[in-house]
Amino acid sequence: MWPKVGVGAAILRDGKLLLIRRLKPPEAGFWSLPGGKVDPFETVEATARREIAEELGIELKALSLLCVVDHMADDQHWVAPTFLAEDFDGEPKILEPEKHAEFGWFALDDLPSPVAQAVTATKKALAGR
Repeated sequence: MWPKVGVGAAILRDGKLLLIRRLKPPEAGFWSLPGGKVDPFETVEATARREIAEELGIELKALSLLCVVDHMADDQHWVAPTFLAEDFDGEPKILEPEKHAEFGWFALDDLPSPVAQAVTATKKALAGR
């Protein structure tokens, strides 16, 4: 089995990280970064912008690559570039309720439980910048 490519977005507002609670595998029930899979011939940055608009209805402004996460869970392997976004238009809302139960803004030292592997890696990357 080959790894799949997806992207994540670490969206920060007032020092808090936006997380969504997943309803589907991998990591169903876990709090995770918003994001999703790269479509053929789509850049990873374009994927991040598209997925966040589809999932949360916000438009990301400036993006920078924060880290790359190897996400291995539920017999799946995803390679996920994770972008930092601190500027966006709109207010987030759940637009895919079949995939995500809820979202929230969390301080990095007070994250909900359980969190996805990508959140742990992102927290470490954010602490090192």
